[in-house]
Amino acid sequence: MKLATLAQIGLTAALLPFAAFAQTTDQPAPLRTDAPTAADSFDRHKGDREFSIGGSGATNKDFDDSFGGVSFSYGSYLTDTLALVVRQSVNYSNPSTGGTQWNGSTKLALDQHVLANGPWRPFVGANFGRIYGDSVRDTWAAGLEAGVKYYVMPRTFIVAAAEYGWLFQHSRSVEDRFDDGQWNWSLGVGFNF
Repeated sequence: MKLATLAQIGLTAALLPFAAFAQTTDQPAPLRTDAPTAADSFDRHKGDREFSIGGSGATNKDFDDSFGGVSFSYGSYLTDTLALVVRQSVNYSNPSTGGTQWNGSTKLALDQHVLANGPWRPFVGANFGRIYGDSVRDTWAAGLEAGVKYYVMPRTFIVAAAEYGWLFQHSRSVEDRFDDGQWNWSLGVGFNF
């Protein structure tokens, strides 16, 4: 009898750690209040900054007639949804019948994001700046823009945007030149910090 009792006590002691895992409870585990939720992790706040980079290019099959460019932007959120952005682009062309030419633009944009959180962040905005270079007449430029940012990680996004922009020499010709504008598209990757 003593041997059977000792065996039962030994078996119970050996299985006790496993029994704790087998127990279930009807009470859900308490939520941590300090952990960010999925929606909160994509939020931007006043004072947050962002940097984005994009590029484009093309060439013929002989690689002797090509063009391309790179663009950068740096922005700061004035509110949770309104960002002030400086954009810089540099473009080159290397035609087969002439020499290499460089052009650039520097613009200041104000973008209003339509949604305040989540991975999709559509925006609309306006920009104003200067276009300059070898193959263009140095001039002022203005544009209306729209796009969307998609956050692939909480602080990393892909951005696609379209702009209708027009060029003008003097402020009195801004309205006159609107009908002579052009469409520009861009695609890039960005980071918040």
